[in-house]
Amino acid sequence: MENPERKTGYTGPWNVEDSLDLYGVNAWGNGYFGINAAGHAIVRPDWTEGREIDLHEVVTGLAARDLSTPVVVRFSDILRHRLTRLRDAFATAIAENEYQSRYCAVFPIKVNQQRLVVEEIYGYGREFGFGLEVGSKPELLAVMAMSEGSSDRLIVCNGFKDDSYIEAVILATKLGRTIIPVIENFSELALILKHAKKYDVRPRLGVRVKLASEGAGRWRESSGEKSKFGLFVTEILDLVDVLKEHGLEDCLQLVHCHPGSQLQDIRRVKDAVTELAHVYAELKQMGAGLQYIDIGGGLGVDYDGSRTNYESSMNYTLAEYASDVVYRIANVCNARGIDHPIIVSESGRAIAAHHSLLICDVLGSSQLDRFRVTETDEQMVREKKEIPQPVQDLLDAYRSVSERRLVECYHDALQAREQALQMFSVGYLGLEARGLVERLYWATCAKIRDLCRKLDSVPEELESLETILSDIYFCNLSIFQSLPDSWAIDQLFPIMPVHRLDERPTRTGVLADITCDSDGKIDHFVSLRETKRSLELHDLKPDEPYYIAFFLVGAYQETLGDLHNLFGDTHVVHIKLHDEGGWWIEETVKGDSAAEVLRYMQYDVERLVPQFARDCERAVREGRITLPESQAMRRFYEAELAGYTYLEP
Repeated sequence: MENPERKTGYTGPWNVEDSLDLYGVNAWGNGYFGINAAGHAIVRPDWTEGREIDLHEVVTGLAARDLSTPVVVRFSDILRHRLTRLRDAFATAIAENEYQSRYCAVFPIKVNQQRLVVEEIYGYGREFGFGLEVGSKPELLAVMAMSEGSSDRLIVCNGFKDDSYIEAVILATKLGRTIIPVIENFSELALILKHAKKYDVRPRLGVRVKLASEGAGRWRESSGEKSKFGLFVTEILDLVDVLKEHGLEDCLQLVHCHPGSQLQDIRRVKDAVTELAHVYAELKQMGAGLQYIDIGGGLGVDYDGSRTNYESSMNYTLAEYASDVVYRIANVCNARGIDHPIIVSESGRAIAAHHSLLICDVLGSSQLDRFRVTETDEQMVREKKEIPQPVQDLLDAYRSVSERRLVECYHDALQAREQALQMFSVGYLGLEARGLVERLYWATCAKIRDLCRKLDSVPEELESLETILSDIYFCNLSIFQSLPDSWAIDQLFPIMPVHRLDERPTRTGVLADITCDSDGKIDHFVSLRETKRSLELHDLKPDEPYYIAFFLVGAYQETLGDLHNLFGDTHVVHIKLHDEGGWWIEETVKGDSAAEVLRYMQYDVERLVPQFARDCERAVREGRITLPESQAMRRFYEAELAGYTYLEP
């Protein structure tokens, strides 16, 4: 097997181009990210050379403003650029296919429900006529107010709906909103008819179709006949009959489907769109007043940059996606002789993922290859007559390591270590000897690994040594709060250091967070060839911070995060390019304090302080502390309640 780790652990020339290649930045960065001559990660929010934001400069600038890491950094200009690219891709496809209607994106706010993000997307989408999608009553209530003065911009309402949800939709219609509730199950129709009659409104209606086409990838079961939402064709035909009975068939204006999320295979997109287009055409010819065809979400994000049919990638481009969608809808409509509908998509992940990244500091590391066999260790083996044979075998294996005997020495070390540990378990090996076994074994593995790095191909038995000997870098973050998809569904996110990228990384490691949960780690990393089990990193320097960035985290991560160990929301900053060069902070959202997360869990913080104060008074009365010490303790406790939930410098 070719050695994928040959770049790590060797001296010699190293430059920024090497880091770009090592971390695959040009592949997954999609033009938005790069590395400058100083070896710092940079952001190009609109792809323009020279209009760059230095991430290390951002981190140090935030620290000067008393905002320590971890911090989520959002780049508003990337949101604008993503919306523009989406518009341009469909505009080109519409022109090329002589399509006789238009395209409208609606942003599903479930993807990132943060007010600032939704407001920015809605504001940037105004010139394109883009709208919003909601999936719950709270989301709808927010959008009803946010869409003030925008009666022409589309609002699509998905999700299960109760009586008050439907009533809110009808009221929004009466206020002049272009709002379409998508019927997910047949019972919702009766509620719509009830409130339409009550408020004397002819509503716009949509219906979600259960596709026969199956999805693909991690969310393959979210589409198809076993999908959670949607009506079977038989139910849709019944729905049309009911609408005709009430003289409302012209109110059915939209058909919708959900082909799946993060569709990595363009064939699934083609199948879903073609099937939905035929449903649209048939219903249109039956007298439905259809104007919109909503192809749902699914437009992927190439998290690993491989452009392959892999769960964390996609084997198509945005231009290809738009072209296939427009061509297939046009083809079906042309064959039936019906007008082209307005194409709607709910591509939330593709809009939001790139604009946000997470930066944390590294607290320290654990290194298995730090163990060394000293002259004292060898002397201990020589001088002790009763030294067990497995310990002697380990020393022999350590001394015998050479390029010709790598596999043999590794097998010898494995066997000797296993025998020694068995002896310790039954009381025939002392603790001091156990420590010697530990040092000998890991020192032997490190020698073998170092020799393997010089080989063009690594023997199969030794392929796992890099992973086994990889360091653990302890990162000041909670994966459960800030990267929940990494923990829950093994989602890959691009990760690399923020700085020192003009230096050769000399370590490989996995990342662990500061929660007391063994699942709080990341041990799979993006690669153009195959998923890596460790990440190339730099040696930590005393008294010098080391920062790591997690990219493409703008979709779902913030709203899915939990409060495991009561680590709350991180600080968030919105950064924009300045017209005259450089960057500026548009808005800052302070992260949760300890008091805030305690309140989330129903702790009465106002009671905690007096309780602690009484304990301090008791300690003073009993002579265990002085009054000044008591006052200092109270001030400390109150300050910590008001402080950040993460570790601070």
